[in-house]
Amino acid sequence: MITDSDIARYHETGYLVVPDVIAPDLLARLRDALGALVADAACVSEHTDVYDLEPGHTPQNPKVRRIKLPHSHTPVFWELAQYPRMVGILEKLLGPSGVRLQSSKINLKSPHYGSPVEWHQDWAFYPHTNDDMLAVGVMLDDAFMENGPLMVVPGSHKGPAWDHHSDGYFCGAMDPTRKDVDFESAVPLIGKAGSMSFHHVRLVHGSAQNVSDKPRRLLLYEFSAGDAFPLMGIKDWEQYNRHLVSGTPTNTPRIVPAPVRMPLPPSPRQGSIYENQSTAQNKYFSHREPVKV
Repeated sequence: MITDSDIARYHETGYLVVPDVIAPDLLARLRDALGALVADAACVSEHTDVYDLEPGHTPQNPKVRRIKLPHSHTPVFWELAQYPRMVGILEKLLGPSGVRLQSSKINLKSPHYGSPVEWHQDWAFYPHTNDDMLAVGVMLDDAFMENGPLMVVPGSHKGPAWDHHSDGYFCGAMDPTRKDVDFESAVPLIGKAGSMSFHHVRLVHGSAQNVSDKPRRLLLYEFSAGDAFPLMGIKDWEQYNRHLVSGTPTNTPRIVPAPVRMPLPPSPRQGSIYENQSTAQNKYFSHREPVKV
């Protein structure tokens, strides 16, 4: 579904948006499964292994900002992780060693609400032996400027591994007062529901609050090349290899020099990026309106 020029553009800018990747019937099943998960959140009153809740959540009015690891507990999201159209794109972007699912989550932004995500690089959370890694953003709703789409800084994947610490601890966010990159040059990854975005693991990105009357639900998968091994170690070798969606297992990592900062000491608040970033001293999106484009 992508051309050689698409691949070249991805490597140059660090991102790519591909329209109409998901068939309508599969998109409907994904939405139905997500709706059921959000409805079940009425039974919880605090963060769990599945739910990260918005401030103001109540059983009468469930507000969920993240579903954690949906591929591990809801079959249709594991089905999508192996979706041939998506895997075919990943094979072209990540190289010949195979494709491994690292993690998954669904970030939800309710109308006129929806927590922002501060500027960061995914690489800061899980550095590997090489950086042939990316995140796929599956648009479960139309993504447009006012509903808090993913924003990326083109070309920033070619720069350093920026500091994501606050007060000496990992916080999962860059300090905007340091002006490490030109945040005002960021572009939105927008598209119709069923489209997918692909962004490099070192690309600087974030997202603002949803100020529209439409939801923005984004399913995110993190994938790596089959020979990219996590520097923080592998807890379960068998599960690690079960997450290969393309290629065959190897115990020989490919080691390529890349700038690395370890996410240590760990954040004093664990559970999700929202909890990590709550410890950041300086924030960019908290008091800003979206840029009009």
